[in-house]
Amino acid sequence: MEQKRCIVVGAGIGGLAASIRMAARNYEVSVLEKNKLPGGKMHQIERNGFRFDTGPSLFTLPHLVTELLNLGPEPSEPTFRYEKLKNVCRYFYDDGTMINVPGNPEDFAREAEIKTGEPAANIINYLNTARERYRSSADLFIFNPLKNLISSARHKKPEELKPLLKVKPLRSMHKENEIAFQSSQIIQLFDRYATYNGSSPFKASSMLNMISHLEHDEGAYFPEKGMYNIVESLYHKALSLGVKFQFETAVTHLVSEKDSITKVIAGNKELEADLVISDVDVNTLYRGPARKLKMPRSVKKPDLSSSALIFYWGMNRTFPQLDVHNILFSTDYRGEFRAIFNNHQLFNDPTVYIFVSSKIVEADAPKGKENWFVMINVPPGTEKTDQEWIKQARENILKKIHRTLKINPREDILFEEIATPKTIETNTGSWKGALYGNNSNSIWSAFLRHQNKSRKYHNLFFTGGSVHPGGGIPLCLASAAIVEKEINQQ
Repeated sequence: MEQKRCIVVGAGIGGLAASIRMAARNYEVSVLEKNKLPGGKMHQIERNGFRFDTGPSLFTLPHLVTELLNLGPEPSEPTFRYEKLKNVCRYFYDDGTMINVPGNPEDFAREAEIKTGEPAANIINYLNTARERYRSSADLFIFNPLKNLISSARHKKPEELKPLLKVKPLRSMHKENEIAFQSSQIIQLFDRYATYNGSSPFKASSMLNMISHLEHDEGAYFPEKGMYNIVESLYHKALSLGVKFQFETAVTHLVSEKDSITKVIAGNKELEADLVISDVDVNTLYRGPARKLKMPRSVKKPDLSSSALIFYWGMNRTFPQLDVHNILFSTDYRGEFRAIFNNHQLFNDPTVYIFVSSKIVEADAPKGKENWFVMINVPPGTEKTDQEWIKQARENILKKIHRTLKINPREDILFEEIATPKTIETNTGSWKGALYGNNSNSIWSAFLRHQNKSRKYHNLFFTGGSVHPGGGIPLCLASAAIVEKEINQQ
């Protein structure tokens, strides 16, 4: 029997996962990638003895990676190793409060009660609710095609659906957190989870509060060799299954005939395929290679997620007050999200995320130095990201660090690299630099998200952070598993 051909457009984390799954099903798989290397948003910078992961920095649900590495006739050698972080994150506030979040929820609750006065029982009850919601919804929604939601729910026992029936979806994340907690600092801490899909806690549905479960109950992990090792491991697994990669190969057209995509055109190459899986941001795809296909409503007028401005700083010393993941909170969180989503401008007191992988991977920085990944959320769009804009944002960040941590980082920056919405769009194909495609700033956002299978073309499928179920490493990997389900059902 002739082997069926599958073309995957894009070698991001979702595309790599899809290529592995299709190769394990005995498809002849080719991956076409416009960049020189695989990874999509997940790349690395190496300079002067420092190494920086440039994209996602949080690693949860590691079994989704190891599951892929064990597909096929011969499981991969256990070269991909990771460890659970002792501390999930460290939160800093302008009044001097620092909340260290250990991996154990009970320890976190005790720490929060000591630092803020928030009763530990409130935090434990909140995390229990988040866990119940996640377990009730994961196989219905996160790891399931959207179109199967109702039919899958019918096979659930009533008690299994009970946590979901208690959700008040019209209530925002922030409103629910206000009801759950007394401390404004703890409210802000849990509001932050809206940023995990580039949204505002003041607009996103309270259903998304279950995101906190992944960090606090499932745990935060880190690969032994850094985040880019996830990409390297999946890439080598794909190669071992016979997947062929063509780098520096930009797809320019998807050719359709009736209800099928018949060819993929890349430069002067015309490639025929039985299946086409796109790992390209859908907002970019329908304005580029798929511009002759019918554009979905959510793509015609996209309500985009936030973007990011990132400074990669080689620091000349170590900072014991920091951990791997650190958040310096704005004193006006509502104002910050209003600036991003309503006013489309920089905020003068931004929440700053500092990721220091050399805290756990010593080889990522020379001895006695640290690699700082310093990020703020900014509006999507590439029009205003000029040097003056970057200079102003940098000044806001430096002032924030000085005010909150009582240090002057200017004195210790050896060099810097920068990622802006414009460079993110250029390097990763993310439309206007939006990190997660469309945002989740309404109750309907999840259901309006682009599905994983084309309604018109029976052999066209979609993976990655801009489609169902969303952005971030676990959800991108889930999108590839959903594509496989869709193909099975077909």
